[in-house]
Amino acid sequence: MADTLKGFKRSDYCGTFRTTDQGREVSVCGWVQRQRDLGQLIFVDLRDRTGIVQLAFDDTVDPAVFERAASVRSEYVLAARGVVRLRSSVNREIPTGEVEIAVTELRILNKAETPPFEISENSSTAESLRLKYRYLDLRRPDLQRNLLMRHRIAKVTRDYFDAQGFIEIETPMLIKSTPEGARDFLVPSRLHKGRFYALPQSPQIYKQLSMVAGFDRYMQIARCFRDEDLRADRQPEFTQIDLEMSFVDIEDVIEIGEGFLSTVFREVLDIELPMPLPRLTYNHAMERYGSDKPDTRFGMEIADLSDAVRGCEFGVFTSAIEGGGTVRSITAENAADKLTRKELDKLTEMARGIGAKGLAWVRMNPDGVASSFGKFMTEEQMKALIEAAGAKTGDVVLIIADTVKKHVLTTLGALRLEVANRLNIKRDGFNPLWITDFPFFEWDDEQKQYVAMHHPFTSPLDESIRYLDSNPEKVFAKAYDLVLNGIELSSGSIRITDPELQKRMFTALGLSDEEAHAKFGFLTDAFRFGAPPHGGMAIGLDRLVMQMLGAQTLRDVVAFPKVQNMTELMTECPSPVDKEQLTELGLSLNQR
Repeated sequence: MADTLKGFKRSDYCGTFRTTDQGREVSVCGWVQRQRDLGQLIFVDLRDRTGIVQLAFDDTVDPAVFERAASVRSEYVLAARGVVRLRSSVNREIPTGEVEIAVTELRILNKAETPPFEISENSSTAESLRLKYRYLDLRRPDLQRNLLMRHRIAKVTRDYFDAQGFIEIETPMLIKSTPEGARDFLVPSRLHKGRFYALPQSPQIYKQLSMVAGFDRYMQIARCFRDEDLRADRQPEFTQIDLEMSFVDIEDVIEIGEGFLSTVFREVLDIELPMPLPRLTYNHAMERYGSDKPDTRFGMEIADLSDAVRGCEFGVFTSAIEGGGTVRSITAENAADKLTRKELDKLTEMARGIGAKGLAWVRMNPDGVASSFGKFMTEEQMKALIEAAGAKTGDVVLIIADTVKKHVLTTLGALRLEVANRLNIKRDGFNPLWITDFPFFEWDDEQKQYVAMHHPFTSPLDESIRYLDSNPEKVFAKAYDLVLNGIELSSGSIRITDPELQKRMFTALGLSDEEAHAKFGFLTDAFRFGAPPHGGMAIGLDRLVMQMLGAQTLRDVVAFPKVQNMTELMTECPSPVDKEQLTELGLSLNQR
C-alpha cells in the first residue's frame, strides 16, 4: 500500500536549492529521474517541474529509510524530508549541483511501471510514441520549460493589456456558423434537431458587437477552431490574443501591437526589439520575397529579368513576356558547388509541383557559366541577365517565367525558403515587420469569383472605395499583418461600420441581401444603432510562443496536440459514439 501525505507538507521545489540553503530542513515531492545504489550509499535524483535535486542516503540514516530508498525505481513518486548540505562531488550540469538533501524521512507515494521511453531532455523517441503517452512526454524538462514559457507569455499579455485599459470579455464557444475562410467544426443541437452550432474560427463578430456595446477596449485570450489541413504552424484548435479598440485608425492599433510585442520580448526574453517596426506594403513584399509573410533574416530577394531577356530566342522567356507575364529570379550566393545538377533537378520538380512550368538556372562556376538554356542566349543577353540577377562567380541563379505574375512570385517565394533550408543559411534573431495595404479582394479559381482576402467586415481604403463596383482588383484594405521570421503572427484591420458600405461589400462578394442578412443580420442590425469606428487584430499565441522558443512545430508548445491527420493519439479521438447518442441528436450516419 502506498504512503500518504498525511502530516507532510512540501516546503520547496526541487530545482530551487542553492548553497545558501545549506543547513535548512526541507521537504520535497517529485518523480525519480534515476536511482544509484553504491552499496553503503544511495543517491536518488528527484525531479519536478523546476528541476532536479539529489537525495542522499548513507549509513547515518534510519535502516528502514535506507531500505526504502533501495527499492525505488525511475518515475516512482516520492516525498522526502531532510537537511540541505554541500555535495562532495559537484555536478556543474544542473543548477542544484552544489548541494544535496541528506534524507531523514522518505515516503513512496506511488510506484511506477517502466515507462515506454526514457523521460529525458530532447528525447529521440519517435514522436508518435511520445504523443500516445503525452502525459509522460510532458514530464520531460524541455517540454515543461516550453509550457512554463507559454504561461509566462500569457501572464505578461494580460498585464500589458490591462495597463492599456483593455477589458477581458469572454465570448461564446457555441455560435452561429458564418463563412470565415475555413470549414467550421459543427455541433448538432439536441433540442433543435437538424440545426447546428459552430465552434468559433475567431471571436470576430462578438468583439465587434462589444464595441457597439460601448466597452471601447476589448481583449481575450481566445480558443478558436478551424477544420483545415494541418502543418507545422497550424492546429485545428488554437489560441489567439484577440483585441478590438473603438475610436481608432490603423496607426492606433499598430501602436498597441508594437507595444505588446516590445513588452513581451523584454519581459520574457530580455530582448529589446527596435521600434517602430519596419513596414512593407503587400505588393512590395510579394515583389521582393514572393510572400506576404517574408522571412527577412536573409537576403536572396527576387530580381526582375524581363527587360534583360526581352527579345532572346528562349521561347519560355519570350512567351511569358509576350503573354503579359514576367521573368524573375533569385540568386543563391556561393551555392555553385552545393546546388549540383541533381539538386537542381530536385528543385525543378518542386517548382513543377507547386504550379510552375519549369525552372531555368544559371550556375556561375569558377571555370565559366553553365546554364539550362544558354544555347538560346547571346553572350550579351546572358551578361545582361547575370547583371540583372546580381550574380557573381560561385552563385546560382534560379529563374521562373510565366504569363501570370503572381504564380512567378509565389513559386520563387517557396523556392527561396527551400534553397535557404538546403544551404543551411543562418537565420538568427527576430525580425518582426508589418505588411500593409493588402488587396481587398483575391480571385478564387474554384468559386470563380472574388473573395475577401481578410474578412468581409474589413474597411477598404477611403481612396479605393470608388472602384468597388467597377474594378475590384484596385480596391485595397485597411488591413495589416504582423509577421515574425516568416510566420504570420497577427492579422488585423479597421472594420466597416457604415451599413450602406457593408451592403455594397456583401454585393461585391456575391452575397444577396437575403444571404447577407441570414448570415450577418444580427451584426448589420447592430450597426443601425450607432457603431463607433473600430478596429483590432488577433495575435496567434501558439505561434508567438513557438517563435520565441525557436521550436520547430506547434506540437512543442501545445500541451495535448493533434497530429497531421487531425487525431489525438493519446485519447484516440475522434472516436465513434453510441447509436443512442446519434438518435438523441436526430442524426444518422451514411456508411459509405
